[in-house]
Amino acid sequence: MSAVAESIPTRYAPTASQLAMAASVCRGIARSAAKNFYYGFMVLPRRKQNALCAVYAFMRRCDDITDDPGLPLNERREKLAAWIAAVHRAVEGVATDEPVLLALADAQQKYKIPVELLDQLAYGTAADLSEPRPGAGLAASYRTFDDLMRYCYGVASVVGLVCIRIFGYRDPAAEPLAARLGQAFQLTNILRDVKEDAEMGRVYLPEEDLTRFGVAAASLREPDKERLRPLLAMEADRAREFYCAGQELLPLIDDDSQPALWVLMTIYSQLLEKIAARNYDVFTEKVRLSAWQKAAVLGRGFVKHLF
Repeated sequence: MSAVAESIPTRYAPTASQLAMAASVCRGIARSAAKNFYYGFMVLPRRKQNALCAVYAFMRRCDDITDDPGLPLNERREKLAAWIAAVHRAVEGVATDEPVLLALADAQQKYKIPVELLDQLAYGTAADLSEPRPGAGLAASYRTFDDLMRYCYGVASVVGLVCIRIFGYRDPAAEPLAARLGQAFQLTNILRDVKEDAEMGRVYLPEEDLTRFGVAAASLREPDKERLRPLLAMEADRAREFYCAGQELLPLIDDDSQPALWVLMTIYSQLLEKIAARNYDVFTEKVRLSAWQKAAVLGRGFVKHLF
């Protein structure tokens, strides 16, 4: 019996000071890179804020690997796989001095985040990786809107499913609602970034929608804004329908997390409406909320947090 017991490895237990340092590193990453999400983090209790910052820092590392232009695609995939393997070792209790892994493993353990969701988060960042096609022009990446929604699920809905583990919920109905809200956020990002994505050779607007409105994917680098406007308006209406899930989700998560979700929903929905107010001109300049607009939403979130 004692021999069997001795063969079981002891789970690594970082000290409180190590976890505090790791949390500080992840907060710094989130503060500098999460231009919209960090505002939602700020109205959470510190323990939940630390957990979400750890998840964000983990995702940021995944993004940095998959977006590294200095590495061939096969090396990016190998590097991402190595990073995921390191995550698995950390959550299994293997010692590490990497602050993001320390913080992520602590969050995963405290909030019972399924490792499979972390895997999906990581591989979702690789969804855009593809070998260059010599001589190929700009083309839609997705044939139908349903195809696009499957992509949005992988890169955004899974984020929502992780977040609600940290927010806290009891009703399983929260899960599909969180997934749908994630798709609303991603659709908003897609509308905002049409120009930027086209310049990088990416077209997320579905081929069937482009065809319906007589818009050629190849024209998106220098589009006919008048022809494109009704297409973008239709996609915005779809996003608005998805945002309705957020109102249903709010009462299903823990009271101390509701202000954070409200802040995130409000910032992203205001961004969508700002795009609409500019008649869907996302080409003249990038549409974004100003710091004071986001701060105003945050202030209202703090009031909700207090009361």
